[in-house]
Amino acid sequence: MTSSALLVLGVVAIGAALLVLALVVLPAGPSRVPLSRLDPSAAPSASALAGVGSVAGAAVEKALVKRGRLASGAAALERAGMAMSPPDYVLLVAVVAVVGGALGAVLGGPLVALLFLVLVPFGAKLLLGLKASRRQAAFADQLDDSLQLMAGSLRAGHSLLRAVDSVASEADVPTSEEFSRIVNETRVGRDLNDALDEVAARMGSDDFTWVAQAIAIHREVGGNLAEVLDAVGHTIRERNGIRRQVKALSAEGKLSAIVLMALPFGVTGFISLTNPGYLAKFTESLTGYAMLGVAAVMLLAGALWLKKTVAIRF
Repeated sequence: MTSSALLVLGVVAIGAALLVLALVVLPAGPSRVPLSRLDPSAAPSASALAGVGSVAGAAVEKALVKRGRLASGAAALERAGMAMSPPDYVLLVAVVAVVGGALGAVLGGPLVALLFLVLVPFGAKLLLGLKASRRQAAFADQLDDSLQLMAGSLRAGHSLLRAVDSVASEADVPTSEEFSRIVNETRVGRDLNDALDEVAARMGSDDFTWVAQAIAIHREVGGNLAEVLDAVGHTIRERNGIRRQVKALSAEGKLSAIVLMALPFGVTGFISLTNPGYLAKFTESLTGYAMLGVAAVMLLAGALWLKKTVAIRF
């Protein structure tokens, strides 16, 4: 088969994968409640693509349940603030990996295709962690303002649930989303303390754990909750100030670590362009491979050391 035929075949494969991605995995527009859910007598609409998507989603969900990853995957998506189910996310990652692999096979050969197939799932997991950490950091930064809003609402004579609802209405994302979830869960019968504890666990916030404990104690023994929230909010503001100061002081160390880790790769790339024969000696003998292995181990040890040095917890 000629190279032009391979190119055409690769383009067709990529186009087919993109079509499946657009029509099956990705939502076509604003979500609507199916008519079959509103009227039991109405037959649900079916199509070939929807059937394929449903079968694929059911297969992925079954595999996740079998491996015990469904609950943890749903929790990871919730922490990242992504309104997707784990099967849909896995299908999306799989389609992107297939498209990237096909594109890599056409442009760079099987090694590049294999690299895409490996890097896309890893990048998807890294993206979830990054979005979750940013969301948790934003929640921690907004918490003191949220407590002030709750305390003001309580002083105005509103109930505790109404104070939580005011934060859900007026706070920024992600605080508004989390407090809206608290309000919705309590409206359907869940205990307020359980909803608050779950938000604290999902956001990984020790500060909000204190808030949940203060509210639980107030519900049992009574007292002036507005003053308690003011005191907790003051403590949280002091902690946030210290956290920002530590972040600013450790920024120089983090930048130095990035430069030191990137320097060997930059020097290697420069030498490979200017004098390729110099680096070729490392791949011509067992001694050269041993030196590369020792260098990789030392680089990994240095990376771990630098990470522990600049990661300050308090």
